[in-house]
Amino acid sequence: MTVLELSFPAGRYHATPWGRHVNEGAVEWPPSPWRILRALIATWYLKAQEIPELTVHSLVEKLSVPPRFCLPRASTSHTRHFMPTKGGDKTKVFDTFIHLEKGSAIFVAWEADLTDDERATLQTLAERLGYFGRAESLVVARVLENIPANVGEAYSISEPLSEFESLPAKTELIRLLAPGTPAAYATWRDDFMTKALAALDPRPTAAQKKKLPQLPESIFAALHADTGNLQAAGWNLPPGAQFVNYTRREAAFAPTTKPRPRRSKALPTVARYALASTVPPIITSALGVAEQIHSELVRHSNGHPIFTGAKSENHRHAHIFCESIENQQGHITHVTIYAPDGFEDSAMAALRKLQWTWGFKGHGINLVLHGIGESSDFDCQLFGTSRVWRSLTPFVSTRHAKTFRDGRPKMDANGCQVGSGAHDLDRLLSLHPQGVAATIRQFDERERPFQFGSRSLRSLQFQTIRYDGGGNRGSGSGNAFIITFSEPVCGPLALGYGSHFGLGLFVPVSSA
Repeated sequence: MTVLELSFPAGRYHATPWGRHVNEGAVEWPPSPWRILRALIATWYLKAQEIPELTVHSLVEKLSVPPRFCLPRASTSHTRHFMPTKGGDKTKVFDTFIHLEKGSAIFVAWEADLTDDERATLQTLAERLGYFGRAESLVVARVLENIPANVGEAYSISEPLSEFESLPAKTELIRLLAPGTPAAYATWRDDFMTKALAALDPRPTAAQKKKLPQLPESIFAALHADTGNLQAAGWNLPPGAQFVNYTRREAAFAPTTKPRPRRSKALPTVARYALASTVPPIITSALGVAEQIHSELVRHSNGHPIFTGAKSENHRHAHIFCESIENQQGHITHVTIYAPDGFEDSAMAALRKLQWTWGFKGHGINLVLHGIGESSDFDCQLFGTSRVWRSLTPFVSTRHAKTFRDGRPKMDANGCQVGSGAHDLDRLLSLHPQGVAATIRQFDERERPFQFGSRSLRSLQFQTIRYDGGGNRGSGSGNAFIITFSEPVCGPLALGYGSHFGLGLFVPVSSA
């Protein structure tokens, strides 16, 4: 047995049966044997001219017997679009196709005994077959010895039905275009030419003989005929072709039901987006971008509490974080929205609607949703685990630095000015479950501590004041810190003023 496996990476098979118009919505299922052999011949002409014609000729003749098919479950679908025509007009086109489940394939089986050269030729043509049907039907083909034994109940057999055989139960009859055998074609061609000559005068002239149909010499040559030329010449069927009755599983395109996976009680906590814009925003404007995104989410959700923060305790509403990943100029490349209490269905609907917002000087920002799920579902550095964390955006104190009446700074036991960035960060860390024994180190701003690709930045270059909204804020422009915990801490870690909008954001710098 010789088996050809056809799988479709895009999950679509586009093919219109012979004699049907594309707008009828008819699809050829299973593929006609005529189409299969023509595809192999076309591949030989275009991609495998090193194979001798005699080998391809003998291969095609052996595969001209009607094959048996093993078909996966399938469904039909279509798209509608307008195509331009001559004169500037447009016509509406229905593109109907077969949809196949991921991982499924069509198996075409011939009871043909191939030589080693013929099998090698079939294998080569299968490997070089780029599409099957219309050009949209990308295909991956290979040759097997037999149909796999583990195809399962999802597959069904479609095979030729003999003239006097009754239709099996739970099957339906279809007609597929197939080539005749070489002997049958030779007999048909001789009979056709004899009748054509008999229709002429007893002594036909040379001009009359030239009007006789030019029939291909063999079934191999007949498979080369151009479909458009055949239809223009008035052929109802291509020379050498015939309709063969096949059986097919009843209601082959009926939808199948799948058990819906049980939904976990835990709500998704993370939504992640890729960001694109004609003028990409810089990471220094992360606070402003986050504010714009927040406004869009509040609008899309009709003021859902997870986005507004209403009735939220312990800051468990949504946080909006901007990142610049492997960007040499420090442009914002990704946006992550995190809510410890999770997103309900209405909140997720708003997250899916978030596709666009205003950017710098009126340039729009497009947001492409990567997914909604748990932190473990995404490759995001913000959710890493580490003992050491470094500032990604400036930490801005929520308190003002304190001084005595004579101007001297008030210092705490650790030598930090009360109310300064270092003092406030230490205070906020003491409220963290694992931050009591944490130590901090403040960067010198002259070192330009924020590094994004080839760009080095200082805290003063970041937007650190919200244009809309409140929140306690000190008078400083922020600072960069390194935090060292006594044991590994899992992110995200954002502290201080504007932490719900991406300020005071830290990233891990070493693995736990």
